[in-house]
Amino acid sequence: MSSPEQWTHPEPDAAPAATAAKPTAEQVIAGLRATDEGGADLVQLLTPEGERVQHPDFDIDITPEELRGLYRDMVLIRRVDREANALQRKGQLGIWVPLLGQEAAQIGAGRAMRQTDMAFPSYREHGIAWTRGINPTELLGIFRGTDQGTWDPVEKRFHPYTIVIGNQVLNAAGYAMGQKFDGKVGDDEGEATMCFFGDGATSQGDVHEGFVWAAVYDAPLVFFCQNNQWAISEPTERQSRLPLYQRARGYGFPGIRVDGNDVLATLAVTKWALDECRHGNGPILIEAFTYRMDAHTTSDDPTRYRLSDELEMWKLKDPIERVKVYLVRQQWADHEFFESVEADADKLGEELREFCTNMPDPPAERIFSNVYAEGSPVLDAQRDEFLDYVSGFAGGEH
Repeated sequence: MSSPEQWTHPEPDAAPAATAAKPTAEQVIAGLRATDEGGADLVQLLTPEGERVQHPDFDIDITPEELRGLYRDMVLIRRVDREANALQRKGQLGIWVPLLGQEAAQIGAGRAMRQTDMAFPSYREHGIAWTRGINPTELLGIFRGTDQGTWDPVEKRFHPYTIVIGNQVLNAAGYAMGQKFDGKVGDDEGEATMCFFGDGATSQGDVHEGFVWAAVYDAPLVFFCQNNQWAISEPTERQSRLPLYQRARGYGFPGIRVDGNDVLATLAVTKWALDECRHGNGPILIEAFTYRMDAHTTSDDPTRYRLSDELEMWKLKDPIERVKVYLVRQQWADHEFFESVEADADKLGEELREFCTNMPDPPAERIFSNVYAEGSPVLDAQRDEFLDYVSGFAGGEH
């Protein structure tokens, strides 16, 4: 620490102190994206080539059965994503938010959670929903516009999808504060909360407010940022001058960057973070460094703002293929296993298509239900007037 004498101002004729050089645009981009490796601080346990590596702080013992389970999870949720994307193109869904390329980030994080933990998703967390025991068919009504999700968030410990960018972070912070106030943290049996959002959401005020509240109250909350490099059409370097995980430092809690295409590393880091939180050690920010292989949503055209070379490079980092290669090298899975997983995926895709194409349209009065706990004369009058109007059309059905 410097002494008070060293704090005096220089003499008027003294030369001004040298200032740090402003980083160039190339340096900023290299630090933020580092798309070739993800940066020196990246936690990785399984390389894109399918080679197992060790990490001094974050490592995990995995059995062949457990790794086969993670592989199956990723293959099945990718099939769900691709089928739903195709269903939207056929007019069966109003919109779809693709997951392609982010399977490892979500399956690794989701499988790290205990049943008593709570998850707060945005609108792309189909893999998290899968790990919480939610049938993918229950997601379709959201994107068809017939419901807001039919699962019980208390039973599944999975909050409804949040469309407003970043709003789920405030909800998660409040819930985690409640866990702290109710004495549900502090030991091995403690609870924790995990909140999922993208790199673009980190520019929203709700996210920063959630950081503040969670930090001040030592809330047992893991902030899980899936940095897929693009906030719709804006790259990460247009969002921040620092790698996103380093933002945690400004709020007084740890931040860590993990290879989001590595399901083992994601599982290990998330388990550690959740354990820290349930023991009462406050919030943690995880930046899962991954890539969105498809459009932001089915209404987006990514060819207008990113190069095909970038996409081709990330195809070499496919999260599913690296696990498959490792399973084969270790002789932990054979051709019969991979065929069975593909058969399960085909069956799941067929079930999803059949369910979606046969989804009934909700009755017209549905718009007036599940809004207020009890009716009112004004609402009842509006409902009756609307139903009378609808009955005047062909068929006269509500």
